[in-house]
Amino acid sequence: MKLFHIKRRTKTESRYAPNMGVLTTRVTYITKYFLKIPINVLHKYRETYYGEVKDCEDCNLFI
Repeated sequence: MKLFHIKRRTKTESRYAPNMGVLTTRVTYITKYFLKIPINVLHKYRETYYGEVKDCEDCNLFI
């Protein structure tokens, strides 16, 4: 059994971008695990309508 492993998970979230307003995107989280317990999120990114990959820092989570 490995002590550390990295897992990629995709889920749908509603986000708010100042230029476009509210949008629903698929956000992918890359998470580091220690003994099947999540430690931290290494990176999160989203895919746009046109297929570009962007960082999630330019839009806020819409609640």
